[in-house]
Amino acid sequence: MAFVSFLGRVLFVSVFILSAYQEYNEFGVDGGPAAKNLKPKFNVFCKHITAQTGFQVPHVEMQHLILAAIVMKALGSLLFVVGSSFGAFILLLHQAIAATILYDFYNYDADKKEFTQLFAKFTQSLALLGALLFFIGMKNSMPRRSSKRKSATKAKTN
Repeated sequence: MAFVSFLGRVLFVSVFILSAYQEYNEFGVDGGPAAKNLKPKFNVFCKHITAQTGFQVPHVEMQHLILAAIVMKALGSLLFVVGSSFGAFILLLHQAIAATILYDFYNYDADKKEFTQLFAKFTQSLALLGALLFFIGMKNSMPRRSSKRKSATKAKTN
């Protein structure tokens, strides 16, 4: 059963590891194609945040955001594979941030083709979030194993 659980975690994080590996290989000086694709979506997201909350999002370089995403995916994946809840939290944080910025279906009318495509990807991201929450919940609900060492037996005083 432990091997099946490990295999499931490896297969689950393969999405994150392959994505991080691809972004790392394409990173270059300017952050690569990921930074070019993220910039307009991030700008729209920042405008939404400013319009809704009045909070001005500070300027951030796109290559720094891409580098942070690569590190979060890689570190979270490695920790998750070994069964760490902290790794699941890192991946959960990454998914929560990335999904709201990348899959901005809320900027399109419901009858547009882009809306359908982005909404489908957003719901897939929600499924990953759900799986991570499930893992964290199961990990926290399992009783801790106590050490199997027997305590020192007391000498009988008969």
